[in-house]
Amino acid sequence: MKHISRLFLCIFFLLSAHAAYSHSIDQSYIYLRVYETAGIEGRFDVKITDLNETLGLSLPLHPTPEELAPYLAQIEAYFLANTAFSSVYGEHKIVFTGERGEIFVKDGDFLLFHFKLENVEKLPDELTVTYSAFLENDPKQMNLLGMEYNWKAGLINNETIFALDFTEGNSTKTMSLTDTSLWKGFEAMVRQGVWHIWIGLDHILFLVALILPSVVRRREPKLAVESETSKPKFDIWGWDPVPKFRPAFIYIIKVITFFTIAHTITLSLASLNIINLPSRLVETIIAFSIGLAAYHNIKPIFKGRDWVIAFVFGLFHGFGFASVLADLGFKGENLTLSLLGFNIGVELGQVAIIAMIFPVLYLIRKLKLYPKLLVFISIMLIIISLYWFVERAFDIDLPLDDYLRREGYKIAVKLGLR
Repeated sequence: MKHISRLFLCIFFLLSAHAAYSHSIDQSYIYLRVYETAGIEGRFDVKITDLNETLGLSLPLHPTPEELAPYLAQIEAYFLANTAFSSVYGEHKIVFTGERGEIFVKDGDFLLFHFKLENVEKLPDELTVTYSAFLENDPKQMNLLGMEYNWKAGLINNETIFALDFTEGNSTKTMSLTDTSLWKGFEAMVRQGVWHIWIGLDHILFLVALILPSVVRRREPKLAVESETSKPKFDIWGWDPVPKFRPAFIYIIKVITFFTIAHTITLSLASLNIINLPSRLVETIIAFSIGLAAYHNIKPIFKGRDWVIAFVFGLFHGFGFASVLADLGFKGENLTLSLLGFNIGVELGQVAIIAMIFPVLYLIRKLKLYPKLLVFISIMLIIISLYWFVERAFDIDLPLDDYLRREGYKIAVKLGLR
């Protein structure tokens, strides 16, 4: 059991190093405006915190022009070194116009740096873009490029659908300037959904808690009575392996279906601004859901109705997904397409997680160790859940987070992952 404990903690350390908080969004943006006669203009939208951490700056929140001025040359040089545009007509050099701005959103304060591209007297049909800023320093970082204006593509004042997304190792892509970007935007939203379920550690752990009992069935509760006067004790090891694949697969389908239905409902309602809940409340309940699902594995709360936990708390997980979608800035007539793509991505991400975990559990289900493993992992999940619950309910940062990140980084280095 010591080896199992170390393995579980190792996995948790690694995940914690990449996902300290489930719904944090690490992104920067490029918006382009394409004109038939005036060429191509654009702007970088980047977090002040990203600039400070990556370049070692000391920019305050809401910097004045005087406070920003000493760092402008360094910031612009960084963008020039990590961004490139090219086409069949050659390289399109970035020239900063001097126009700057700032926007304030829930996820942080963004600085805006406007530019134009050279050598675009004749518009190309395709534009190859490289955007690798911040990707090396943050494995969760994803950069997005949106077409704000392109008459030929039928996009006017569009800030809701992104044509390209860039990640570490995949920072150069080609986009069409003649075809509509709706399909590319939809495809990018699918990837966003997959990405955010994979970096959502609390969503992953909730799925783990639901999946653990899929390959076993609880025996009728055994009451071990040592004497006539002793109190009955519940047998927490009372699990039998499923005899065949079919019942385990049906269990997974039923539980995940109810979870999917639930979070799809609230994701849609919240994204359409029909129902909105405070994010702190939602995150707190999501943390609690992990512990309750894990406790149910030890002592049943809804006997024979495991789907109840998946459905009820799936509603709150849907609100969590909606907050991610809202922070991405999707709204208006494009919201339906964005919502559909994001939700499909979430489901694909869930399927991938289940596909990695379920076969292993099925193979080891007959081991005598499995009931103990199920209970042990459930206890660990309860501890993690309580930790997050306290942090989120009382809006405090407990010191264990920093320790986990440090240990996770050390383990990643030893394994050659960093």
